[in-house]
Amino acid sequence: MNTIQNIALRMDVPTASVPMTSLRKRSLTAGILYLLTFVSIPTLALYRPVHAANYITGPGPDTAAIIGAILEIIVALAGISTAVVLYPVLRKQNESAALGLVAARILESGTIFVGVAFLLSIVTLRQAGSGAAASVTGHALSVLYDRIFLLGQSFMPAICDLLLGFMLYKSRLVPRGLAIIGMVGAVPLVAGYVAMLFGVIGQHSPLAGLSAVLVALFEFSLGIYLVVKGFRPSGITAGIQMESE
Repeated sequence: MNTIQNIALRMDVPTASVPMTSLRKRSLTAGILYLLTFVSIPTLALYRPVHAANYITGPGPDTAAIIGAILEIIVALAGISTAVVLYPVLRKQNESAALGLVAARILESGTIFVGVAFLLSIVTLRQAGSGAAASVTGHALSVLYDRIFLLGQSFMPAICDLLLGFMLYKSRLVPRGLAIIGMVGAVPLVAGYVAMLFGVIGQHSPLAGLSAVLVALFEFSLGIYLVVKGFRPSGITAGIQMESE
């Protein structure tokens, strides 16, 4: 058999591929899910008409708002799924922190669902022909969306990445430098959230965007790393592989 494999290698004939392990499938799935959490970026533009004062009484289709809502639902489901997929691995490092990550992701995604409900309620008022009388209600729903967005997509991601970064740093499942970005990035995100709460900076100001840069860099880089590389060999991965054999 060895002779045949050697001949095949010399002739560049592909031999039987090594099957993908369950651990690699898990890291690949987690990476794809993390990348999916970035599909809602276009909502910044898609939701702009909904926030306009005359949206309920104005002309035009509601397609942009509905597409934005669908994208946010995808992000919410992907967010929960990242924590669930990683849980069996991360609990080997710290079960309480891994469970906390799942809970935090569920809470984060729950706020996204509520925010989507607020936005779609504005669309419903418009489609029902509520007219100018519903403009005040529409404005209130728009404000509620902005407020819950601050909680769900400015504060909760900091908690999630602080927990995840800590566990990845301790477990060495990914390069420690990457894990540090997750932990450090939580600080400016929380600071930006507090600044927005007290009106120091605007929700859509450049400073608000800058406060989220490190967290976004961490999650996007983590998604790419898990898709391309998977988990680094460690005591945790060795233990899981032994359990699966």
